[in-house]
Amino acid sequence: MTAGPEGETVVLTSHRLRGWALPTPDGDKESRGRVLIVGGGRTTPGGVLLAAEAALRAGAGKLQIATASSVAPGLALQIPESMAVGLPEDEEGELSPDGAETVAELAQGCAAVVLGPGLGNVDVAGELLRRVVPDLDCTLVLDALALAYLTANPDGVAHLGGRCVLTPNTRELARTLDVPESDVAADTPRSVTDLARRTRAVVVSGAATSWIASPEGGLWRDESGTPGLGVSGSGDVKAGVITGLLARGADPAQAAAWATFAHGRAGERLAVRVGPTGFLARELLSEIPHVMAELSS
Repeated sequence: MTAGPEGETVVLTSHRLRGWALPTPDGDKESRGRVLIVGGGRTTPGGVLLAAEAALRAGAGKLQIATASSVAPGLALQIPESMAVGLPEDEEGELSPDGAETVAELAQGCAAVVLGPGLGNVDVAGELLRRVVPDLDCTLVLDALALAYLTANPDGVAHLGGRCVLTPNTRELARTLDVPESDVAADTPRSVTDLARRTRAVVVSGAATSWIASPEGGLWRDESGTPGLGVSGSGDVKAGVITGLLARGADPAQAAAWATFAHGRAGERLAVRVGPTGFLARELLSEIPHVMAELSS
């Protein structure tokens, strides 16, 4: 399944995703792709942890984490499947832009890189990405405060030729477009489409309804999920699943569509077992492989 004619919305369903099959995860860990997760800080290592494990749960083969030096050893123990590298941090424990060269080196040979989970300072995030993104030549996911880079540099990912996925929430989408948040809430599909065309990247955003737009004009709507997904860390999990699917060889729109639907279905499973609200973002992680298997059968 691909997008419908320009201007036509495709509703995501299990049946439609089965007709848009993901690349088969055959072979060893090298063939399933290496990913790099960049973000976090002394007080916010959890976002990186969630995104990193989600990438593996989605089928990525190898995992690298680049985060604040004070928390990198702990993350390496928490996710023993990873290689965790400490980056310079400032007095507040936020990542320093001085780590840009290390990030660029780690990104070499990666199938997909995600920048943003757990970053806490918008100015620092923007400067770090300004030093890193122009030299990247791999598929990229920009999450959370990493979107600040595009506010100042609307063409900042154009050199990737469409190999980029943006995952802003409603507030971040409004900030990146420089419009009131009420405008985004009033017409989210238009806002998502505008940002996709402006940046030449796939964009995923929404609340109860999620919207996915491609720079070529494709538009998908996803109604899966429950209110319980509105919890801290949920977006980090979805960004990680997108990254893992990209590493496996999915194209950006396909990875975004599958990850958004799988994330919603994982929430639905937890809503039945735990309750409509009150489940945790980390509990989504163990549900992802089950959902992916169901969708692929």
